[in-house]
Formats: sequence, structure tokens, C-alpha cells
Amino acid sequence: MSHALNRISSGDPDVSFKMHALNDDIADTSYLSKTEFKGYEGNKILFALKSAAKGAKSNTIIISHINLLSIALLIKMLNKNVRIIMIAHGTEVWRGIPTWKKVFVKKYVTIWAVSNFTSEQLRKIHKVNPTQIVTLHNCIDPFFKIPSEFSKPIKLLNRYKLVHEQPVILSIARLTKFDKAKGYDRTLEIIPKLLGEFPDLRYLICGKYDNQEKTRLEQLINKHHLQKTVDLVNFIPEDELEEYYRLADVFILPSEKEGFGLVFIEAAACGCRIVSGNTDGSTDAMQNGKLGIMIDPNNPDHIKEAVAKHLRKPFNYQEARNIQRICLDHFSHDQYTKRVKKLLFQHE
Repeated sequence: MSHALNRISSGDPDVSFKMHALNDDIADTSYLSKTEFKGYEGNKILFALKSAAKGAKSNTIIISHINLLSIALLIKMLNKNVRIIMIAHGTEVWRGIPTWKKVFVKKYVTIWAVSNFTSEQLRKIHKVNPTQIVTLHNCIDPFFKIPSEFSKPIKLLNRYKLVHEQPVILSIARLTKFDKAKGYDRTLEIIPKLLGEFPDLRYLICGKYDNQEKTRLEQLINKHHLQKTVDLVNFIPEDELEEYYRLADVFILPSEKEGFGLVFIEAAACGCRIVSGNTDGSTDAMQNGKLGIMIDPNNPDHIKEAVAKHLRKPFNYQEARNIQRICLDHFSHDQYTKRVKKLLFQHE
């Protein structure tokens, strides 16, 4: 969002914006200029006061989380004409929220939901008027490396002692005891059934993990005797992320509570075959099945068959290029910026 607003304001002398960030202190100048950024290093009081003062002089404010509604309320008290936009991601707006927030949102807030699924949850759970909600899908990071070819990186083949023809499936997620709805554990448990048909299969589960979740996954690996098949890979550096997607024959994350699923469009941008769940915001990222196979995330047989269906097919360059094209047609940062600009100015 910050880079999109930077591009919009850079192209229009009548538009300016300022980003206030509670937990950051230094601007990432790849995304926005230093003059467009103010960080508070976790100082909540200073953040609230300065943001309210700036918001009181603004035409529009965009808050990135429902927890910032208290500051939006303060700004509205200081500037009754300010336009308030809230980004709605996923579980933070699916659960119960205080009555005052519901009343404030329904009366004063326009919601940009990251998926149609999140939009539907807002209507169903909180009875928000559909006219207040628009869908603004997430996009590929403007600095994510889009591959021009799809060969498996020799560096990673060597790192994991793989041969080029060896089937690899990949999951990337935050691995934490607080979020067990991603489905990588359900995928892990169907690996033994896949080994009969694909005996040299490898499964990489990637993402920053906490010790408790790492221990739980290691116990599952040991239980199913998968020590030589499954690798737990910690945090992946940004400059290697695209290479991991190219290493994979199948990317899988059969999640249940995904607000959107940025990893799906990253995988698609790299031409990777994908398996996702069909009960959450993943369906938006998957373009309702155009980018891969969607399955019931709680049905192990469906998970297994979807992965096997992908693995049975030899790599097809044109298929990979088509997956990439569909993804970028819908989820490129250019498309996102155009959408944000349209939504910002269509009310004028």
C-alpha cells in the first residue's frame, strides 16, 4: 500500500500522503521517501497523538488494522469531514468486536477487504452494509523477483541434495502455535500415502517457526518416519524466495482461515502448480481455481489426490507461463496501484 500511495502522489502534484508506523523507526526508501514516513518505535502514546494531529488536517485516512479504530475515532472528533478507510484482512475482523467499533464502522468507515471471503464475513457476522465494502486484493510485492524461466535452481538442488527430476512439494507459512489452520501439518500426514507412488518425494516446510511448533512438527515427522523426506526450513531470505518456488513441483497450503494468501500468488508468479483450500480467502488468490486445484482442507484423501495429480504430470513450460500470466494480469503491483487510485478518487 505505501508504495502504491507513493506512486500515486508522485504522479499528481495535488496529492500528498504521510505514513505513520507504530513499530518501525526508519523508512524503507525502496517503497516510499523519508519525507513520507514517520516511525514511532513502539511509542503508542506519541503515535496516537501525532497521527491524530496529522489526520485532523487530512482529507482521507487509511488505517491498516481494526485495532487502529480508536485513533480514527479521535481524528473524526477533530475533523468531522475526514474520510476513513480501513483495510480488512482476515481473522481480525471475522471474530467478535466491541459494540462501539461496530457502530463507528457502520456509520463512518469505508472498508477495503483483501478478499471477497472477508467481505462476506463482514456482512454475515457484523451486518456491515455491502455498499460500505469493496474488495481490494493483495498484490505481488513490487520488488518480488518475477522469473523469466522456470528451471530448478542448482544452488538449492545442491543444498538439499536433490536431483533435478526428484519431486518436491513446498509449503511456506508462519509456523506458530497460535496459527494451526494453515494445513502444513495435514499435508505432512498424507506424505506416507504419496511415497508409495513417489518414493523419492521431498517436502519442504518453510517459514519462521517458534520452538513449540517446531517440536510438534518434529514429533509428527518422527511418528510417520519421515526424517529423510521432510525438511523444516526456517526463515527464507527475500532474495531466495523466488528460487524456492522454482524448486517446487507443487506448492501446497490447504488452509482454513486465510484472509487472502499472498503465498499463492507468489507461487503462481513463479509458474508453480498449486493446491489450496476452498473454504477461505484462498479462493480469491487462486482466482477460483484458475491458478491450481482447490480442495476441502479437512479431507486428507482430497489433499493427497490433488498433489498426486500435479506430480503425475511432467513439467510443461507453457503451463507454467500461463499460470504466471494469469497471476500477473490480476495481481501485479501496477494493477493494484490502479485499483487503489480508482477507489481513492471515485467518490469525488
